[in-house]
Amino acid sequence: MILVTGGAGFIGANFVHDWLAAGDEPAVNLDKLTYAGNLGNLEGLADDARHEFVRGDIGDRALVESLLARHRPRAIVNFAAESHVDRSIHGPAEFIATNVVGTFTLLDATRAWWAQLPAPERDAFRFLHVSTDEVYGSLGPDDPAFSETTPYAPNSPYSASKAGSDHLVRAYHHTYGLPVLTTNCSNNYGPRQFPEKLIPLMIVNALAGKPLPVYGDGRNVRDWLYVGDHCTAIRTVLAGGRPGETYNVGGNAEMKNLDVVHTLCAILGELVPGRDYAAQITYVKDRPGHDRRYAIDARKIRRELAWSPAETFATGMRRTVRWYLDHARWLDAVTSGEYQKWISLNYQGA
Repeated sequence: MILVTGGAGFIGANFVHDWLAAGDEPAVNLDKLTYAGNLGNLEGLADDARHEFVRGDIGDRALVESLLARHRPRAIVNFAAESHVDRSIHGPAEFIATNVVGTFTLLDATRAWWAQLPAPERDAFRFLHVSTDEVYGSLGPDDPAFSETTPYAPNSPYSASKAGSDHLVRAYHHTYGLPVLTTNCSNNYGPRQFPEKLIPLMIVNALAGKPLPVYGDGRNVRDWLYVGDHCTAIRTVLAGGRPGETYNVGGNAEMKNLDVVHTLCAILGELVPGRDYAAQITYVKDRPGHDRRYAIDARKIRRELAWSPAETFATGMRRTVRWYLDHARWLDAVTSGEYQKWISLNYQGA
């Protein structure tokens, strides 16, 4: 079996669903259930004997040790993280606590447990750490895309905390020999994403007839990765990645934020006609330290592990919009007072 941390969040929950759909190997799912991690993301798994959910914190060493001793996982896939730049600007302490201290606690408990395993189990074990392209900083319009050797230059408390966790993972491999793998992904989108992120926020607001708030001039560029493709990449790295290595995972889809919003408006216009959604676009004050461009060079994972994304931006976006339209109950459950408080804090005047 495998241990998945943060498996009730956006990417983690999609991975759990993907993992169980792809095979019969069980997964124990450890999640703290903060605002963006909720059991609604795991709908359909309550009666699946292959899935065990445990509510808890990766920073709780005693809990982590008990799970390792009881389940003896052959791998850990670590999604657990505070993961939004805007929230890190307003409250950085939680990001340091989870992303740095929590990752350290998980790593150190795992190292101690792993070291006493019989040699065959010890050699087969993997610790896969899921990270972000934001650790690399910001690119100019003509700069080459981030590769696995790009120096780290984080520009927000969020990206700095993820950079710290990446360094700890690397250090535990080089110091203790722990067989780690790190993936640095570009911007994910798809089902089950909390509507603080650009794409689900625009879908929710568009359907409600509210303004579609775009930071600054809307020309910030991101590489967009459909979450299902990301899940496949993680399974691929877990199966064949070389311990100690980093693999960048990208969607081959660089887009300006404004173009993403216009694409969404066009898809909604087809699927839910009757309104000019683009007329709802509103420009709001840019956030502090807003990185101008991210782009991923994913040639290494394609060359070494034969992975490439199956979805184009167009097909992935259509699947995403369709999912949100078909899951109104899920949206109602997550667009609570916490969500409204966050919107008022980050998009004043929208």
